[in-house]
Amino acid sequence: MEPLIVSLDERLANPGDTWTLAGHLDEPSYELGDHEFRLPSGIDYDLVLTNAGEGILATGLVRAHVVGTCDRCLEDAAFDVDAEVDGYYLFEEPEQMGEDEDEADFELVAPDNTIDLSGALACALVMETPFVVLCREDCAGLCPVCGANLNEGDCGHASKLAAERERERLAASPFSALAGLDLGEAGEQPSGSPEPKRG
Repeated sequence: MEPLIVSLDERLANPGDTWTLAGHLDEPSYELGDHEFRLPSGIDYDLVLTNAGEGILATGLVRAHVVGTCDRCLEDAAFDVDAEVDGYYLFEEPEQMGEDEDEADFELVAPDNTIDLSGALACALVMETPFVVLCREDCAGLCPVCGANLNEGDCGHASKLAAERERERLAASPFSALAGLDLGEAGEQPSGSPEPKRG
């Protein structure tokens, strides 16, 4: 993401001072793992910068319409992101950090008294991006045989595969050996048994 540099001035000179900041970024895309997501309308943000004494706290919202690739059918999958921004920019490097603190929890205000908000916006965007991206919840995906998009119609391979799996399941059953056993007609006398006595 392109830097979003903000110069800190007298509006944030004292602890407790706040500054409302809103704007739009023409960011074309972002990446998450092996996925690339397009931002056809860019990013909108509404932030409040607060002088928290030891640094500047940036809170607010980032909004974007996102287009990715469906993990099942590989077609476009669109969704909206409305994410909370939470960034902290310290005036000075802390002498020591607590056990629950991490350098990733904060950035430093630059020597020229500026902060770069792009990292906080990108982090908020990524946190609200779904791990599994689907064009719709019931996406049927692609046929594993011919690659047809099953959302557009049944190519016929799915029913054949299901029937083949059922045959394999039955063949693997411990009772499959009984399938060919001839138990004879009901009520039929077994051969070699004595005739019943007649009175």
